[in-house]
Amino acid sequence: MTGQKYGVGGTAALVVSHCAGMLDLIALPVWVGALVERFGFSPQQAGGLVTLFLLGAVAASVVVAPRLNKINQKIAATLGYGAAALAFFAASTQSGYIELAALHLVAGFSVGAALSMVHGAIGKSVNPHRLYALAGISIGLLGIVLLGALPQLMIAFGGPMLFRVFGCVMAVACLTCAIFFINPARGEAHGAAPLGRAVWFTIFGISIMTFNQAMVFSFVEVIGKLRDFPPEGVLGALIALGVVNFIVPSPLAAILQKRLAAERVVQIGPAVQALFAVIVTSATAFVLWAPVAAFFVAIQIFTHTFAFGLLARLDPTGRAVAATPAMLMIGAALGPIVGGALGQNFGFGALGAAAVLVSVASTIFFSKARTA
Repeated sequence: MTGQKYGVGGTAALVVSHCAGMLDLIALPVWVGALVERFGFSPQQAGGLVTLFLLGAVAASVVVAPRLNKINQKIAATLGYGAAALAFFAASTQSGYIELAALHLVAGFSVGAALSMVHGAIGKSVNPHRLYALAGISIGLLGIVLLGALPQLMIAFGGPMLFRVFGCVMAVACLTCAIFFINPARGEAHGAAPLGRAVWFTIFGISIMTFNQAMVFSFVEVIGKLRDFPPEGVLGALIALGVVNFIVPSPLAAILQKRLAAERVVQIGPAVQALFAVIVTSATAFVLWAPVAAFFVAIQIFTHTFAFGLLARLDPTGRAVAATPAMLMIGAALGPIVGGALGQNFGFGALGAAAVLVSVASTIFFSKARTA
């Protein structure tokens, strides 16, 4: 297997930077909650701030991913995380909505640009699938630590501590990139060639599956309460979800890399996701709902690890995997809005039906990628 060798330091830089860049995926509940409870914003305003961060990241990824092989990835990643750190530290000194909105947008754009460099480098590694799985394990561990520590820190030091912690995470990523990041071979000979149909179909399949996951997962806690499940049981399911995400999907994806065909995994993944979505949105028995809810996100993580390795193989230039932030965060930004609209107007059971339809679209794209 050919590819870039990064060594211990270079690998550590990519893993740390991945964790910083995907911070929104693990800190979202605490982030929105702090904006509502600590800063006094309405749920819609709080969601709008986080959406600005996500859209900034998507925009940056769309802009820089196609130009990956024309950019010094080490410098871009270092500057991106440095700018994000400054934006979050500045946010910790502000309380006005306009100021925080601007800083969220700047932070998101900076993170998106930096993370695209990181994912592009991972895609050019000797074993992109395994390295992405390692990064997934690491972010699972960070998620457990942050979700446990952030609420306590904000109780002790107030809401601005949220942004100080975010700033510190970005600063660590900035320093790690500055010291250890290794620029992969650029691959100029193929850097400007159009991406193939199989690559685009795979990108669409991932983006749609991510949207599906965000649409349903955003309302797991709400659905649990509407079903009159015990509050401590719903909380326990969410805690279990964090533990499951750490110990199950990424390690399992790494172990099964050579035992399962990536093309087959990405075709089956959306169907399993849809089945779990139907159960989560319609089950009335807690003993059925809780374990399915706990494993719901793991389906996405497991499938996307195989999809990442598949994209890296289909596009050796690294441009496709460099667009990973756009694929993930556009779904994270749009999924809650659509899910909220469906739930409010048709009941949350409608999310299950919508998830089935969306999963069919995702499967179609993955199937077309296999035959393209």
